[in-house]
Amino acid sequence: MRKTLKWLGRIGLTLVLAIAVVGVWKRAELTRLYGVITLFDAPNIVQNFSHMPDLFFHAPMSRGDGPASPLPQGPAYALSADAQAWVAARSITGLVILKDGQMVHESYYLGTQPDDLRISWSLSKSFVSSLVGILLADGTISSIDVPVTQYAPELIGSAYDGATLRNVLQMSSGVEFNEDYLDFWSDINRMGRVLALGGKLNDFAAGLKQRFAAPGEGWHYNSFDTHVLGMVIAGAAGRPVRDVMAEKLLIPLGLEAAPIYLTDGAGVDFVMGGLNLRTRDYARFGQMIAQGGQWQGQQIVPADWINAATVPSARTSPDQYGYGYQWWIPNGWEDGEFTAIGIYGQYIYINRRLNVVIAVNSADTGFEEPGAEQSNFDMIRAIARDL
Repeated sequence: MRKTLKWLGRIGLTLVLAIAVVGVWKRAELTRLYGVITLFDAPNIVQNFSHMPDLFFHAPMSRGDGPASPLPQGPAYALSADAQAWVAARSITGLVILKDGQMVHESYYLGTQPDDLRISWSLSKSFVSSLVGILLADGTISSIDVPVTQYAPELIGSAYDGATLRNVLQMSSGVEFNEDYLDFWSDINRMGRVLALGGKLNDFAAGLKQRFAAPGEGWHYNSFDTHVLGMVIAGAAGRPVRDVMAEKLLIPLGLEAAPIYLTDGAGVDFVMGGLNLRTRDYARFGQMIAQGGQWQGQQIVPADWINAATVPSARTSPDQYGYGYQWWIPNGWEDGEFTAIGIYGQYIYINRRLNVVIAVNSADTGFEEPGAEQSNFDMIRAIARDL
């Protein structure tokens, strides 16, 4: 009996040591996995959203060597009592308001700082759209109607086989994808765990096999359509999206701080939501778009691309927001009024008629509550009209 106990004790010690070794060996992976699982927990979310590179694979992007482009100060705009209540209710962390290209308001909340690099989430989709427009204009990509497999042959045999660049720009690939962030087993959350554990997003895309409709025949919001845009960009340009975006879009903007892109374990950019910028730099991008792609005397994004990208061209149903090329146009909005949207309350609102740009960063755990997004739209538009 004593020998048996000693033998069992040795086995137990061996198992403990083995677990410890595996724990050390896989510490980074386990830390990232824990980060994904607790990313949106109320005690952590504000800190996490301003420190995403601490949790995920990432790569720096160049901002160039030039000075930051100016954001001239305009007449100060004070938030109303209703706006201040909205800021508190929706866990706003950063708010920058531009009128006629001048900064009339800037404020930060919940312990965050002006210099924080804040996660874009799906705001970055609108950056990717702008880059596609640039690459179509310079001939790097031959046509908006080219099959995505021409530049991303890894997708041959997947559900994306047969989809065009236009289809994925409009979220009309027809590929089945569950984007419910509150469902642990949804496709988007499975993708998040792949990202955390060092997997390959390109493999995940190639592994999607089911369609709900033929390409172009139905609309369904699918963040992996944007990842496929990234695969097309990288395949056409022959280098990572972050390098192409830095050269052709971000360096000409004259950002204040070098951005960071989250990546997968293979170094592929998380283009559907991994861009990290300062709130002022999100506003710079928005103002450039509001100006028809012009910035500091340079045409960065073709004006005709912006005009096409920011009108509702996708086949959404009447009860859904209008959708263009990775830009949202909610029902009832005026011509020249559109927005980029990211989960948990990220917005770049643009009203070209009023020449207003409003950049919002948030950590709103109640973003999917009934009426939450409409309250955001109502307040943002009220501010724009009040300027």
